[in-house]
Amino acid sequence: MTLSKEQIKATKSEFAANLALADLTVAEVAKELNTSEVKIERILGLKQRSLNDGWILRNYLLEKVAETGKTPVPFTALGGDYHGYWFLDGGQIDSGVLSEGNR
Repeated sequence: MTLSKEQIKATKSEFAANLALADLTVAEVAKELNTSEVKIERILGLKQRSLNDGWILRNYLLEKVAETGKTPVPFTALGGDYHGYWFLDGGQIDSGVLSEGNR
């Protein structure tokens, strides 16, 4: 899936907003998702190769924001039911386990 320049900008902003609303640091997210800070930064910057990882982080942040009682910022490009997207692995996304490595 290729995002337009506007979608890339919006998605990065939506990730940042939800990270702030969840009151979490990159280090805290990395620890909870059992990965490195480098990997979380790559996902936030849309530099991660695995498309599933972005959706895993998206779902994680939406859940964490909801746990605070706040309303999450909706994701515009990362929307809909990911199970129906042929280029994503819905089972892996559902597992919440990020891909291996920092690429």
